[in-house]
Amino acid sequence: MPGHLIRLMQQHATAVFHEAMRREGQEITPVQFAAMVVLAERPGLDQAGLARAIAHDRATIGGVVRRLVEKGAISRVPDLDDRRAFRLELTLEGSDWLAQLQPLVARVQDSILDGLEPGERATLMALMRKLVVRKG
Repeated sequence: MPGHLIRLMQQHATAVFHEAMRREGQEITPVQFAAMVVLAERPGLDQAGLARAIAHDRATIGGVVRRLVEKGAISRVPDLDDRRAFRLELTLEGSDWLAQLQPLVARVQDSILDGLEPGERATLMALMRKLVVRKG
């Protein structure tokens, strides 16, 4: 069944990511990494915008933001137009950390698909994109 296989693949991808980070002494989750990548590309997002960008709910993103702030990777900057809101930005330390993580994560992404030929990888990625874009 596709749903079962998708869940197993997601579990596999998460386990590979966590193991690689543990081996490298990095304390970061896939969701935290995704948040940092988005903030590098789109500084100044609010939490709701970040949640939408990485397809997570607002409750989850609150904890992600809190942990990244605690790690010094991002900062919460008061919104000049709305005193109740904050904008999120990578700190200098966060930018440096992201640059350090990107090659490692690229290797992790490659290893997730170990066992597939290059053409099979391309086909799988194209089919997943097609399903996600159609649904999203």
